[in-house]
Amino acid sequence: MASINHHHRPLHSLLPILLALSTFTPTTDALKFKEVGEFKREIYSGAQSLASSDIANNDYDKYAINYYTQTLDHFDYQPESYATFPQRYAVSNVSWGGARNDFPILVYLGGESPVDYLLKKPLFLSEIAAHFNALLVYIEHRYYGESNPFGSRKEAYANSSTLGYLSSSQALADYAELIIDLKKNLSADNSPLIVAGGSYAGMLASWFRLKYPHIAIGAFASSAPILYFDDIISPQHGYLDVVTKDFRDTSESCYKTIRESWSEIDRVGSQSGGLNLLSNIFHTCSPLNNTGLLKDYLYGTYCGSAQYNVPPVTDICSPQAQGADVLHRVFSAVNSSVAHGECLDVTSGEDPSVADGWNWQECTEMVMPIGVSSNESMFEVDPFNITEFTMGCQKDYGITPRPHWITTEFGGHNIDSVLRKFGSNILFSNGLKDPYSSGGVLQNISDSIVATYTTQGTHCSDLEHSKENDPEWLVAQRTTEITTISGWIEEYKSKAAKTS
Repeated sequence: MASINHHHRPLHSLLPILLALSTFTPTTDALKFKEVGEFKREIYSGAQSLASSDIANNDYDKYAINYYTQTLDHFDYQPESYATFPQRYAVSNVSWGGARNDFPILVYLGGESPVDYLLKKPLFLSEIAAHFNALLVYIEHRYYGESNPFGSRKEAYANSSTLGYLSSSQALADYAELIIDLKKNLSADNSPLIVAGGSYAGMLASWFRLKYPHIAIGAFASSAPILYFDDIISPQHGYLDVVTKDFRDTSESCYKTIRESWSEIDRVGSQSGGLNLLSNIFHTCSPLNNTGLLKDYLYGTYCGSAQYNVPPVTDICSPQAQGADVLHRVFSAVNSSVAHGECLDVTSGEDPSVADGWNWQECTEMVMPIGVSSNESMFEVDPFNITEFTMGCQKDYGITPRPHWITTEFGGHNIDSVLRKFGSNILFSNGLKDPYSSGGVLQNISDSIVATYTTQGTHCSDLEHSKENDPEWLVAQRTTEITTISGWIEEYKSKAAKTS
């Protein structure tokens, strides 16, 4: 993959980071990235340094925190496979009507972040649980948060041998084993169970329904780009095309300014004293020693703005963003919408509890071929290069990625005909302003595998807690989601009544 210079991170490594913390609404301080090395994954760090102690007691106290003794390896019978580790999960019975009357259970399948991030504030899932008098459960993904094998995070991440148990299939098996045990302990074998998730967790939810249909009667998958693997998506620059469209639809002049800025940054930076000049123009907190860090910061800001609407694209492209030349106009936009007059920290760190795990997952199976090959993009041409990507993974971990494994394991090619034959009760939701919607399911596949999308929605915007000033389109999308889930539950109870 072509890159600006050896300091500059390829586009592919910038983008999947925005999958992280998908249901967390970041602050503008979140839009900072740190270069941590070739093909490393930086996180959208608005929730970095968050710990249980940071969570307001009135929110956190709604949940009982538990630990399940989880099996290390579900798919082998070597002696070491029988090792166990404590998997953290949170349960709220505030709304539950109880097992006696078979009230439902709603389980959020954790993604690539600690469960703390999900408990930090109310989400729409709490409203769904209240609507159906459901038990609400959040399960933490193995290797994230406190759910570390081998006794500690340090040991779990020690090398490729210990990291080898970090995969989506192992995670799904974790969820299956834990859920079965939970229902047994609650005497809730007859309670209908629905899994949910957003972003990577949304992909897991849809795959769980396909792999374990006897456990979950349905799956709610928000902003789940299950088609952004292998060669399903064509062209592969769909993600950045959406970012470009979001900005261009807002302001043609803003789009042109950003598009021109990359070469101008390189031109100025290559001159004698140019890096000092760039540092002064952009008011960086420390002097730049290359142009890559600045460009990565700007990439992250624009992508985060499009994906989460934080800061809104309209703010970055505000008419108030003025300047004598391209670079000063870019600085004016970023300064007013992100930095707010403070120095620009282009070297801010990432949360290793998220980044390190996803680095591994990217280098093994979660290979999302994102790049730029369109001349109309506001980003520089930088196509995804599997050879260079593989070299980076071999350098970091001594492993070779398996770019076709996700579609082999879960399907994806000819998804309409395949899922129509054996899948059911999956709800895919998307917002078309979310760049990852380019890899999402946007059309109904069957009567029971349905898609809902909004033209103004962003990444997992439907999973945020309802507000009085929510737009009508968002209210309508959530109403559709409630209605769909209600249909699954009614169908389950109707069939159960006939067989009892």
